[in-house]
Amino acid sequence: MPDQTARNIARDHMVDSQVRADHVHDTRIIAAMRALPREDFAPPGGLVYADADLPLGQGRYLLKPALAARLAQLVLAGMPAHVLVVGAGSGYLAAVLAAAGVHVVALEEERRLDTGALARHAPQVEAAHGPLAAGWPASGPYDAIVIEGAVPEIPPQFAAQLTPGGRVITILAESGENGGLGRAATAAAVEGGFAVVMAFDCTSRPLPQFSRAPAFSF
Repeated sequence: MPDQTARNIARDHMVDSQVRADHVHDTRIIAAMRALPREDFAPPGGLVYADADLPLGQGRYLLKPALAARLAQLVLAGMPAHVLVVGAGSGYLAAVLAAAGVHVVALEEERRLDTGALARHAPQVEAAHGPLAAGWPASGPYDAIVIEGAVPEIPPQFAAQLTPGGRVITILAESGENGGLGRAATAAAVEGGFAVVMAFDCTSRPLPQFSRAPAFSF
């Protein structure tokens, strides 16, 4: 295992060569990602500072650093006070947002993904356990809901969990069941659905809990 100095150097290199190089300028995010030990949020042996999604098993991934940072930047652009992270996994993105001064609820349904890092490094985050697609109305409403992964569509029930003017931030999948093209987007609740504004193109793995059921055909 690398010593602490090597880990610090790896984090700084990740921030400078991946995060800041990919249009992330929010100093709160940059400071959080320099400080948080990303390796604590991942299984042992993974290339935690590489520019790639990190497999967590059973179709789940820790988002690559730059994409997590850009999603966090979209969230913080709305100056939210209360945020729900859906599909929080081990809690890395939730911890980044909490370090930026936001009250965060981290929703996850797979207990195996809890490495203990969220409780150690961001004890102020409220951890919730339940089906991802249902959201977490018990602690709402939220100024922002961020879905940590690609989804085919935003669940309509999320609209009722937003404050007036609140937004959903996610990646809308465009192709590839195992990861492919998508577009990060922000969405405001309107009558009959969501008003979606596309932010940037990206590639991301889909969250299995949001997969559409296969269509029946004759």
